[in-house]
Amino acid sequence: MEVRGRTFDMVTADRVFSSHRLDTGTKALLTEIAAPTGGRILDLGCGWGPIAVSLASECPDCEIWAVDINKRALALTSKNAKRNNCPQIRVMEADIALETALKNGVTFDSIWSNPPVRIGKRALRQMLTAWLQLLSDDGTAWLVVARNLGADSLIKWLNIEGWQARKEHSKKGYRIISVRRTASSAT
Repeated sequence: MEVRGRTFDMVTADRVFSSHRLDTGTKALLTEIAAPTGGRILDLGCGWGPIAVSLASECPDCEIWAVDINKRALALTSKNAKRNNCPQIRVMEADIALETALKNGVTFDSIWSNPPVRIGKRALRQMLTAWLQLLSDDGTAWLVVARNLGADSLIKWLNIEGWQARKEHSKKGYRIISVRRTASSAT
């Protein structure tokens, strides 16, 4: 995989999103948004790990949680983290990671995701509600969603729910959305 001027040795497999190449949405997200310079990062729905590995290579002092519900995806992310010398990536099943974060008061300075919009609007909203509550007060979540799969309605819903969400970039039919806390989302 080549992204942000770097080449990574990655393993992919069937039954994992974008199983044979870096998908257009994730590539747009990684191309348009600068990597954090520190802190704790969440790669929500990590797949085979392109976001986690790319960010880890640029931010060696970051702690990255790579979470997914697909065990095959988690195994691939773990393998790709090792292949690309990214020891700061913690690979975890999503439910366990969420429980661990909530129990231990963990927050994330940055959340990155190409969320699984095809799981349906209700499930997607539940997932985002659960994880966005863990965004630090000064943190930013970066989501990439295809325009034709509801990016604009997602932005509208996030704002109604009390978040500050807006389209930061559009590229190849994708919206790159920033999400930040407001006074009402902090409570």
